[in-house]
Amino acid sequence: MALMATSLVPASLSIPKQGKSSVFLRETILFGVSLSHTNKSDFNSYALRSKRELQQKIGAVRAQTAATATPAITRVAPEGKKTLRKGSVVVTGASSGLGLAAAKALAETGKWHVIMACRDFLKTERAAKSAGIAKENYTIMHLDLASLDSVRQFVNNFRQSGRPLDVLVCNAAVYLPTAREPTFTADGYELSVGTNHLGHFLLSRLLLEDLNKSDYPSRRMIIVGSITGNTNTLAGNVPPKANLGDLRGLAGGLNGLNTSSMIDGGNFDGAKAYKDSKICNMLTMQEFHRRYHEETGITFASLYPGCIATTGLFREHIPLFRILFPPFQKYITKGFVSEDEAGERLAQVVSDPSLTKSGVYWSWNKNSASFENQLSQEASDEAKARKVWEISEKLVGLA
Repeated sequence: MALMATSLVPASLSIPKQGKSSVFLRETILFGVSLSHTNKSDFNSYALRSKRELQQKIGAVRAQTAATATPAITRVAPEGKKTLRKGSVVVTGASSGLGLAAAKALAETGKWHVIMACRDFLKTERAAKSAGIAKENYTIMHLDLASLDSVRQFVNNFRQSGRPLDVLVCNAAVYLPTAREPTFTADGYELSVGTNHLGHFLLSRLLLEDLNKSDYPSRRMIIVGSITGNTNTLAGNVPPKANLGDLRGLAGGLNGLNTSSMIDGGNFDGAKAYKDSKICNMLTMQEFHRRYHEETGITFASLYPGCIATTGLFREHIPLFRILFPPFQKYITKGFVSEDEAGERLAQVVSDPSLTKSGVYWSWNKNSASFENQLSQEASDEAKARKVWEISEKLVGLA
């Protein structure tokens, strides 16, 4: 303000102080009036008047400055409105089928960032673009569930990304219904159980710590089950039926050398291996619920989103099956569900406020309404769940 005031006074004007009789005056103009011909007495009178005018101008400048200055901003959130960051969800097997449909459904809400955890980066990138998922709503990270080292590397990479983890969706699966001989993971376990169960078991155990650190209002761990692993259903009774037996094959390492490659110790059957892995998935999520829900508040759930008869999961099945199965499900059983609808159902279990109950196996009725379904006796066997957990800990190196 002092700078503003002095800029109004010409540098060549000296105003005499009180008690001083002399004044030195050079020719100048003050507010348009020449001073060169003004005598001392006139000047004193003029100077006092000019001083009052100057003070008035300075006051006006001050008032104008105060009026035009930027006011302090007080940021007040709209009453009753709570802002919340975008959720972060990892979806395994998101390059196709149910996983891709769920990733799309979640991303389109604008409330989720989806980490698409897949083996093939380029395939996943093409799938995301083809599905129309906005680039800012997804990140692709490499994960091969058939390699325990890859699972550990994924967890390290995810933590280094600095992203929070609010929901984990274990969706990826291998299904080899026509295989006559077993194939094995990088760690030597039968491929279906090694990928679908053991890979997800290690991933879930390691990421539990990250879920527990999240400040998101509803943290969830979800695994996709299957009606084929539930022997209390018609589909679950189609041979070969799922059966874990006494777990002797699992305890032996499923390597097909010193022990059977099947969990129950029997002869290899590709279709049964898949169904057995789904029982393990559902048993595992029940055990997570019993061990950690009360302590952490995390929701642990499994689901069966319906029969997605056109999914790529059946790509290894015989051609005739792939041709006849979709119309059979559409027109005979009426159980057909499109990939998009199934993806929306999985997205509900991820984000719907009404589906926060832990320890639940979710299903949908013919009106697409969710409900708590019943697991079969084996898929809800607490003693067997505990034994599967303990053996799996040893197989993945956590015990």
